[in-house]
Amino acid sequence: MTKQTQKLILDIISYAILLLGAVLMVGPFLWMVSTSFKLPGDQFTKTLIPPTFTLDNFRELFSVDINFLLLFWNSGYISILITVGQLITCAMAAFCFAVVRFKGRNLLFTALLLTMLIPPQVTLIPNFIIFKYLHLIGTSVPLWLPAFWGGAFGTFLLRQYFLTIPRDLVDAARVDGASLLQIFWKIYMPLAKPALAALAIFTFQGAWNDLLHPLVYMPSVPNTMLTVGLAFFQTQMTHGGKFTVLMAGALISVLPLVIVFFFAQKQFIEGISLSGVKR
Repeated sequence: MTKQTQKLILDIISYAILLLGAVLMVGPFLWMVSTSFKLPGDQFTKTLIPPTFTLDNFRELFSVDINFLLLFWNSGYISILITVGQLITCAMAAFCFAVVRFKGRNLLFTALLLTMLIPPQVTLIPNFIIFKYLHLIGTSVPLWLPAFWGGAFGTFLLRQYFLTIPRDLVDAARVDGASLLQIFWKIYMPLAKPALAALAIFTFQGAWNDLLHPLVYMPSVPNTMLTVGLAFFQTQMTHGGKFTVLMAGALISVLPLVIVFFFAQKQFIEGISLSGVKR
């Protein structure tokens, strides 16, 4: 067997495995889309194409007691605030670790990375006690305010990208009399759009899909996020046997993530591929 034949066989096996993985991941999504447009009597049919196409599931979704529009709005503005907070604070911290030279910089950065080993569930109780003392439980503040405290993952991602930007740009800007703030805002931030887009997608996805924190800080329906509302709605629809309405709600809940990734996928891929070039 020649090397070309072996390479061809390995390529076929690799593509077959990738195709199987794609089917396993896309299959549940296609079933969700198909079920959301089916009649309740057709919800257990095995065909992906609905026997009878209907939009009644979406009409019923917006007529239930949980106020789906309010849940969608809450998830939207909270996720945007969390994303903005992470982009601003992580970019500033990453700029300091990548560009500004100060004593103990590497040690401090290592300590920051070590915080990634701490599960978020560990800090949940101390944060809850703090926000309870501040009388903020039941509001959205505990959900988005910690995002403005920075984050280890976002700082690491942006720092690695900032290191790929030539240092000569900083030296030239310094000669022209630019301050660190001007260098950060007018040079590094525009050049780091791919990495910022990648971090924005990661952060928005995590905030949009978060169930634990909204359940702890904003448990009351409908004044909560979409994930908690859908979990409550799932109990109602499961007992009622209307999985079609539940799938309609799930479909609407994933649309913002699909739209965000669709418009930013080029920057996302570029940002991920270039974030680990330098150390």
